[in-house]
Amino acid sequence: MPSPGASQGQADLLQTTPNEAAAAVALAEQPRTTAPEGRIRTGRLAGLSMWAAIWVLSWPILVESFLTSMVGLVDTTLSAGLSEAATDAIGAASYVQWFIQMIGMAVGVGATALVSRSIGRGRQAIADAVTAQALLLSVTASFVVGALLFFAAPAVATVLQMSEDASDAVVLYLRVTAFGVPLSGILVSGIACCRGAGDAKRPLLVMVAVNIVNIIVSWALSGVDLARATADGGRQVYMVNPFTFDLGILGVALGTVAAWFTGACLVCWWLWKGTPGVRLKPRRMKPNWITMSRVARVGLPNFFESSGMWLGNFMVLLIVGWMAAGQEGLLGAHIIAIRIEAFSFLPGFSMGMAAATLAGQYLGAGRADLAARAMVRCCAIATAIMGTMGILFIVIPKPIVGLLSQQATHLEYAPYMLMIAGCVQAPFAIGLVLRTAMRGAGDTKVVMLLTWFSTYAVRLPLAWFFSGVDIPLWNGMVIPNPGPDWGLVGVWVGLCSELIVRALLFGGRFVEGGWRRIRV
Repeated sequence: MPSPGASQGQADLLQTTPNEAAAAVALAEQPRTTAPEGRIRTGRLAGLSMWAAIWVLSWPILVESFLTSMVGLVDTTLSAGLSEAATDAIGAASYVQWFIQMIGMAVGVGATALVSRSIGRGRQAIADAVTAQALLLSVTASFVVGALLFFAAPAVATVLQMSEDASDAVVLYLRVTAFGVPLSGILVSGIACCRGAGDAKRPLLVMVAVNIVNIIVSWALSGVDLARATADGGRQVYMVNPFTFDLGILGVALGTVAAWFTGACLVCWWLWKGTPGVRLKPRRMKPNWITMSRVARVGLPNFFESSGMWLGNFMVLLIVGWMAAGQEGLLGAHIIAIRIEAFSFLPGFSMGMAAATLAGQYLGAGRADLAARAMVRCCAIATAIMGTMGILFIVIPKPIVGLLSQQATHLEYAPYMLMIAGCVQAPFAIGLVLRTAMRGAGDTKVVMLLTWFSTYAVRLPLAWFFSGVDIPLWNGMVIPNPGPDWGLVGVWVGLCSELIVRALLFGGRFVEGGWRRIRV
């Protein structure tokens, strides 16, 4: 019998035959080496060189990330076809959903780090145990958060001082999607386990299905015709909605939940079959506090990091909300610009996830030098691609915005946001890849502290300073803004300036090398 403190992997070892146990011990005690060019020895990436592994991991993640962003973009585009108030509502809801999804993301970061290390060491049983416990932990936490979201929805509209129409829309959207939060948790954490095992293709296929369901169901139920802005400021319908449901925001919300349900079912199916490289076994679904605590120990700093970053960005949203009081559509313009900019950092995110998986597996194999080399190569690729996309933001911002919205306020303000964002795409790429890769290496505590510093010491103060917005307190009291009154443009100047600082912070951590010595 294993002792109460034995890990799940040790329990598996003690349940094998003597010959199997001896072979497993011999494998565990082998020196962790790889070929000089970085050829990987274990898992689904076995036999691949570093460049080949980067390609195999990154392109499916890039397409998958694009499809993930499309879920939110479709909701925003459909809401823009309804009204500016509906767009404001979806914009506010997107921030709340970001917080909700951080539960699954935090569990996913812990699962990715532990699964990739286990695969790198050839310990399949531990990787399988982590997968089951990560899903169990994610579902439990998501049920609680979904319930809180349902009851807290009206408070979101009140805090943001939204108009009556926008308030009604955001409460309806959030309460409907609250029922899908556990499904979202399964989707996010399950995909993270697949990535940790080196399988990026099945997460891609999952997101293809998620987007197909989201687009079809949301469009069919919303009753919105597809249109684009014309050069003279008009609106040209290029596809009339053939369905007669006309549910508006309710239809968009139901489409999102249907998409999450589809993705969760597919992820569970493939993990059950074991095709991603890890298997979801029934006997692993019993709560194992040792394995759960390992996932939580790595994932919780990521949750606190993301929560701190979310709170900082929510404060930015408050600044925009105070600025937009009495001017419907300004918040929507901010969200439209964010949705478009999100596509620019998809290459950086995909390279960061590839670097995270490779860093974990190389560190598990005892080759920190190869982990660093993989991170540098991924940074170089991301910088080249994102820098090119930044040029497009600077050169043709208005036609890009016109593809998503025909509302006058959006077309007036959002192009300026894109031009500012285009100027900082290169440092954005460096910070994004290094931060994501260090999470994969298990360095989540330092990543959390650096993110908090850049968010609260740089990002938030600069966004407020350049906005010119006074902070309302109580009884008519305000905190006056000493900076220039640049409005929404000033907010984006502050936000994008912080990206340069963030790149310097994570670049310094990479050079210092503390991430190499983290134990998970």
